[in-house]
Amino acid sequence: MRLIAENLGGERGGETVFSGIGFALEQGEALIVTGPNGAGKSTLLRVLAGLLPAAEGRVRVEGGGEDFSSVAAAAHYLGHLNAMKTALSVEENLGFWRAFQGEPGLNVEEALETVGLGGLGHLPFGYLSTGQRRRASIAKLLVSRRPVWLLDEPTAGLDKASEERFAGLMKGHLEDGGIVVAATHLPLGLEGAKALRMGIVS
Repeated sequence: MRLIAENLGGERGGETVFSGIGFALEQGEALIVTGPNGAGKSTLLRVLAGLLPAAEGRVRVEGGGEDFSSVAAAAHYLGHLNAMKTALSVEENLGFWRAFQGEPGLNVEEALETVGLGGLGHLPFGYLSTGQRRRASIAKLLVSRRPVWLLDEPTAGLDKASEERFAGLMKGHLEDGGIVVAATHLPLGLEGAKALRMGIVS
């Protein structure tokens, strides 16, 4: 399977924030996207995920078969917001996403243990600290199987131990033939990853 972006352009508020972006990622490859605030990193990830239309160019997957015939079907998107209902328990939130996204991965309890939140699944999501909320949102990547992970500042709010744990999860995903595209200001511990530096379009 391959993730391919061809001559992508993105807009925010009618203004061009990037153009001419292209890359091709094979199974087991990662792309780290860096650049100053306002360079369009988040917009790029949203375009890749199909949450925003591309101003130009296109993005596609090859070799995904019927299950993963489009980027939307093949990708997990982890944005700045955690996409969880604060009044629902952590288990209820993850149970919803597992059912909604299909292709079951780990069960909810296993996923919470993996991110260091074992025993907290009964708590309302709104009771969690900032770092715990981020770890719960990372667990969302584990409860259903998607080969492409699109990650926007994934380690925001995490302590050092959680950062290292998440680096291990990303490495495991790549070793299993997954693809990672991550926008970040911080090192993610992915040796050998490709790099894309975005700048301001003048």
